[in-house]
Amino acid sequence: MSSFDLSVRFFLQLALVLGACRVVGLLARRVGQSQVVSEMITGVLLGPSLLGLLLPGAQEYLFPKESMPILYAVSQVGLALYMFLVGLEFQVDLIRRRMRSAISVSLAGIVVPFLLGGAIATFLAEDADFFSPGVSRTEAVLFLGASMSITAFPMLARIIHERGLAGTSLGTLALAAGSLDDAAAWCVLAVVLASFAGDPAFALIAIGGGLAYAVLLVTVGRRLLAPLGASVERAGTMSNGILTVTLMLVMLGAWFTDWIRIYAVFGSFLMGVAMPRGRFAEEVTRTIGPLVTTFLLPLFFVYSGLNTRIGLVDNPALWGIALVVLLAATLGKGVACWLAARLNGEPNGEALAIGTLMNARGLMELIILNIGLERGIIQPTLFTIMVLMAIVTTLAATPVFEWVHGREHARAGDSAAHLA
Repeated sequence: MSSFDLSVRFFLQLALVLGACRVVGLLARRVGQSQVVSEMITGVLLGPSLLGLLLPGAQEYLFPKESMPILYAVSQVGLALYMFLVGLEFQVDLIRRRMRSAISVSLAGIVVPFLLGGAIATFLAEDADFFSPGVSRTEAVLFLGASMSITAFPMLARIIHERGLAGTSLGTLALAAGSLDDAAAWCVLAVVLASFAGDPAFALIAIGGGLAYAVLLVTVGRRLLAPLGASVERAGTMSNGILTVTLMLVMLGAWFTDWIRIYAVFGSFLMGVAMPRGRFAEEVTRTIGPLVTTFLLPLFFVYSGLNTRIGLVDNPALWGIALVVLLAATLGKGVACWLAARLNGEPNGEALAIGTLMNARGLMELIILNIGLERGIIQPTLFTIMVLMAIVTTLAATPVFEWVHGREHARAGDSAAHLA
């Protein structure tokens, strides 16, 4: 296929993705689901699981294999920019107030699902339907454990922001625990990739470089970036020059963490954390936010959906494994985080809400699964099972959270009325 044909096909892909995400998003909102959930579902619908099943010729024409590298590259730009925006909203000062509870919840949300995921991996490690040949049992345990431990941090942040919980006790604890959770999971993934590459230095460079990058940004980097914020505050708006410098820094951060094999989202997220707040953050979000969330980010979900083939889970044994994975993920994450929060003195309603939010996998799960598939660690069958788990846990997050949080508010209202 020529470059001209790929270009023509790519524009058609973009139009189809935007239209499908819009339609599914409207339907999802009617049942109380977020835009992130609708985009995850849209990706699966446009892939071989539905469109490829009903209209295989059309699916092959719309998404030929030759176009996948282009779709992947553009989706990574959208993903990096979205994580940068999430970092801009991340309040580091709030974490310090709830560090003890956050660490406890985070540890529970990592250790328990990691152990359960590792136990499942020991039974699947030597099966070529799940892990690629050459993947050791230890690598399989580490990868599946990390995959089960991940939290949908961007979605968690979005739910908290949409519900007006930023800065509250619940919002602060959930954000802090989720960020620590994902940082640990990425470190485990770095070890897996290092082992798979047969190079111990791989993990040292990834973890050491990532820590150095994080510390540098949140200390020296914040002071060096402060003039950007001061310039926007003086002008009252963001100039094209400031926006260009900002985007250049985001891309450099994404490049560096990609280069040290942690992944681009880590670099862009931390760049957002280090950036000035106030008018600067408002102007950046206003300028690029709609383009990123409505145009670029959905491409990542579609790319993941194109790699998801539900038809591979085609017998009772595989569906049984999928159910075991789902139960282990839910019990290991949601229940463990709820219990850890309760043991740290959190009210039962808030503890349940935290467990619910932490159990959602969403975007971050798809990222880690795509890395595993791209690097040849897992096979499409396991990829599909894990994507199904991510979709179900993410689907459940918003309605369960609304039910738990709404019931707690109702109780608080009844108690206040009774006291009055």
